[in-house]
Amino acid sequence: MIHWLLPDDPFPPVDTALRDPAGLLAAGGDLSPARLVDAYRQGIFPWFSEGDPVLWWSTDPRMVLFVDEFRVSHSLRKRLLRSIDDPAIEIRCNHAFEQVIAACAAPREADGGTWIVDEIIAAYVALHRLGIAHSVETWIDGRLTGGLYGVAIGRMFYGESMFARATDASKIALAHLVAFARIQGMPMLDCQQQTTHLASLGARPIPRADFSRRIASLVQQPAIELWPERLVWSRD
Repeated sequence: MIHWLLPDDPFPPVDTALRDPAGLLAAGGDLSPARLVDAYRQGIFPWFSEGDPVLWWSTDPRMVLFVDEFRVSHSLRKRLLRSIDDPAIEIRCNHAFEQVIAACAAPREADGGTWIVDEIIAAYVALHRLGIAHSVETWIDGRLTGGLYGVAIGRMFYGESMFARATDASKIALAHLVAFARIQGMPMLDCQQQTTHLASLGARPIPRADFSRRIASLVQQPAIELWPERLVWSRD
């Protein structure tokens, strides 16, 4: 039986989630900033479709990208090196958060749906305005061509979604985020669920218990006080 959250109810322990990889933990509650921050601090995230109640998940195993294990293909490395020298390519932070989440919400297929429903968009825009949700964006010739968004708490970044309108545009944004995370002492990025795309970039699943243990420490560390307007890939 799924735990139903009343407005002031705490989340149940993550190890009570359904014993399947999806890990449905609870339903109900709201998407207030306080509720979302409390969820992320415990490794819980919302994911639901239009017309459904808010559903909360804690996957087991958990897909994560350790920043020291990020895998850069030969073609991606060429594009990253080009981004250093080409003034037409800019990697920006938090310049167009609402455009990024709207692009991520767009169905990938003409008849497809999206889990990034209006309630999710409004909730994460509110988190962004509080300095908790962030976007990393690839701009080419002044146009937003790809990017990602997620939630940063302490020294932990929880990735939510990414999009690309040009070859490798989302990967370029992710690579710059990884480089920034290394500098900031942010050892891993949460990817939530297993996909072959993420695995090709070096992400791998770890047991939920391990994930919970790691984030318990990371979310307690001081938050990044200032996200730069621009990110630059290092040649090293």
